[in-house]
Amino acid sequence: IGGILGVVAICCKQELLLVVVGGVFVIEAVSVILQVLSFKLTGKRFFVMSPLHHHFELMGWKESTVIVRFWILSIIFALFGLATLKLR
Repeated sequence: IGGILGVVAICCKQELLLVVVGGVFVIEAVSVILQVLSFKLTGKRFFVMSPLHHHFELMGWKESTVIVRFWILSIIFALFGLATLKLR
């Protein structure tokens, strides 16, 4: 599904919009990249555990709390993406 979305975004010349709308997925991926780079360069971990949702769970947040907050972030990113699409 992600590959299809990527191809559609490229065909419509809306690559940046895909990054904005998929903000939660981008944040999750960046958290893994930061964790790996930090550990390889310094030997220390940037997060307790990556991806980011596991970090929050290990910090004491309930899984349902993490899910709801990520839903809210997804809605905000989607609305922001729609707003920028309308402005073009």
